[in-house]
Amino acid sequence: MRRRDFLRTTLAASAAMTRAPTTAAAWPSWRAARAPRAFGLRYAPHFGMFREHTGEDLVAQLEFFRAEGFTAIEDNEMRTRSPAEQERVGRGLARLGMRMGVFVAHTIDWREPTLTSGDVAARDRFLAEVRASIDVAARTGAKWMTVVPGHVHPRLHPELQTANVIEALKRASALLEPRGLVMVIEPLNTLRDHPGMFLTRIPQAYMICRAVGSPSCKALFDLYHQQITEGNILPNAEAAWSEIAYFQAGDNPGRKEPGTGEMNYRNIFAFLKARGYDGIVGMEHGNARPGRQCERDVIDAYVAADSPTR
Repeated sequence: MRRRDFLRTTLAASAAMTRAPTTAAAWPSWRAARAPRAFGLRYAPHFGMFREHTGEDLVAQLEFFRAEGFTAIEDNEMRTRSPAEQERVGRGLARLGMRMGVFVAHTIDWREPTLTSGDVAARDRFLAEVRASIDVAARTGAKWMTVVPGHVHPRLHPELQTANVIEALKRASALLEPRGLVMVIEPLNTLRDHPGMFLTRIPQAYMICRAVGSPSCKALFDLYHQQITEGNILPNAEAAWSEIAYFQAGDNPGRKEPGTGEMNYRNIFAFLKARGYDGIVGMEHGNARPGRQCERDVIDAYVAADSPTR
């Protein structure tokens, strides 16, 4: 699934969720009193992933996530929601003892160079959106926000583009650092989903984060994207560990739940646990099939992948 299509589908579903209240008939089956399972990592579903079980209300979805053992969420489109809805989600997360994962901090240009170009107007627009995202983080209790530097510039040397990106991220870090917030820059694959994007590899993200030199600029390791781009998942994560603040999951091919493709998520999650990772693992993927039972299959896939290795 193309990231743009994934985000568009999620946004459309989530927009509907803000309009219609949950009916009592939509979710009594999962409200039985029982202690939630305890996962070994903070896996974070996104809104709409279990709509057949929860109905459309956002807070009802949070309650379902928590009842199934998930202690975090992520919502790429949180920045586009109304302040009232952001605050409502934030209150729900606090009540349930859950954490807010990433949301996208700015408008991503999928076709034109933005931060890579060095254009001052483009950089200023980016910084203005980061400032606005600080308010989103305050309403929702978020710490992390996703940044994608944009498309490759066709007429600038890669080193110049890298310098332009570093300068923009330094300025953004100066806004975020006093507030304890972290932007996570995300490498994307260009072979399947996002041709022409500038940031593609974990070593590249590591280099940029080291050059920015701020605790507010770290890397997002999307395991699906990096399996396509470079493989070598565990050694690359080990080598770049000091600059990685967030992980996202999705199997390849297909960008569905663990167990639907070639990746050994049981080993990957065991590695994260062994390293003492206490952050969030975003479930940024689609469900392999639609329907109520298939939503349970997604949960079961995480139970299986989270189980100890022998």
